[in-house]
Amino acid sequence: MDTQKTKILGFAGSLRKESYNRALLQEAIRLSPQQMEINTFDLSYIPMFNEDLEKNGDPSIVTKFKKAIQESDGLLIVTPEYNGAVPGVLKNALDWASRGGKEAPLLKKPIAIMGGTPGRAGTAQAQAQLRQILTSTRSLVMVEPQVLISGVHNLFNEQGELVDERTSQYVERLVHSFDKWIKHFQ
Repeated sequence: MDTQKTKILGFAGSLRKESYNRALLQEAIRLSPQQMEINTFDLSYIPMFNEDLEKNGDPSIVTKFKKAIQESDGLLIVTPEYNGAVPGVLKNALDWASRGGKEAPLLKKPIAIMGGTPGRAGTAQAQAQLRQILTSTRSLVMVEPQVLISGVHNLFNEQGELVDERTSQYVERLVHSFDKWIKHFQ
């Protein structure tokens, strides 16, 4: 019997401490299958991508981020939607992680996406854009289930806990499906 855990690196494309997307990531951790371990990475300290910085060697936080991606079996990206698009902090982190040619951390990395927004479209535009970006990095993005949460601000209590059972079921289905998706490529 294989007891090795599936190691996931999760991060939210929001800098706000009490971000609903960070809370969704915590919910994914809570609902993940027993054989899955989700560690998180805070994108707050990653500098803006700049080839002048890169040519002198990646900043230490970027090296740490790339190493965390390489050591994971897959990525769980939780994105808000800002002005119909992926937040700049998320795009910036992916720009850094796409570098390295055949050694680029995102190359052939299994990825699952979810996100929430107070708006009605449930991060559909941001997720579509994110899928396009990750196609360029030749990542292995899970197609479904899709978790596009609208009205996210109404789904959490004052302690930041998800109180909507239907949304919890969506998140749980995503992380369990992601475990199977990753195993397909191992």
